[in-house]
Amino acid sequence: MKIISYNVNGIRSAITKGFLDWLAVEKPDIVCLQEIKAMRDDVPLLELEALGYHHNWFSAEKKGYSGVAIFSKTAPDQVINGCGVLDYDCEGRILRADFGELTLLNCYFPSGTTGDHRQGFKMEFLGWFFNYIQELKKERPNLIIVGDYNIAHTEIDIHDPKGNKKSSGFLPEEREWMTRWFESGFTDAFRYVNPALVEYSWWTFRAGARGNNKGWRIDYQSVSNNLKDKIVAARQLTSVVHSDHCPVVLEIAYP
Repeated sequence: MKIISYNVNGIRSAITKGFLDWLAVEKPDIVCLQEIKAMRDDVPLLELEALGYHHNWFSAEKKGYSGVAIFSKTAPDQVINGCGVLDYDCEGRILRADFGELTLLNCYFPSGTTGDHRQGFKMEFLGWFFNYIQELKKERPNLIIVGDYNIAHTEIDIHDPKGNKKSSGFLPEEREWMTRWFESGFTDAFRYVNPALVEYSWWTFRAGARGNNKGWRIDYQSVSNNLKDKIVAARQLTSVVHSDHCPVVLEIAYP
């Protein structure tokens, strides 16, 4: 099973840059998009369906903001929009799809880069999300949680760790959360397969950062530990350019 997670920074913009053509060639079994910034009716659905994808959308209430979507070659047995917390659901942060015994969550974690209020919102989300998943894992133990976590975990995951030690996305408390997260029963698929490889998944638009590979790895595929031995491959598709992020791919021998 090939699962791609991709913050497209606006799906309509990505489509104008060849996203659907790329999808037709790449042929993932499942693609999870974050920051779609659109409603389903804003997108050429017939073209997407012609590629063989079922599609499920969870858009933010605010137009042109946030939102997530899951496209899959096989229809999910169950889809759950949101998590039941209004503050997060109105921003389109979480979309769940069940495929047999496997539960896939597509998540767009809040960013704290715009100021203290949003950083506080982000930290509240992280605390809540940790507890939410621990409870879900009791009911649905086979979990894959992909998306834009908006955190670079370790120094190898960011081009300038010293210069960014006080930057949202690399704050000590965020990195500590990531450590606790992976210690709670999840495997970072990319690091499991590539323990020392330096690859990034996001670059600022400023100062030619992507061309100089001055990036951050903030997009993750967390696999519940009971499935980690099934991980086949995990990489950043750094040559694919429809967004300030690149797609991240997980290949897993499931079922």
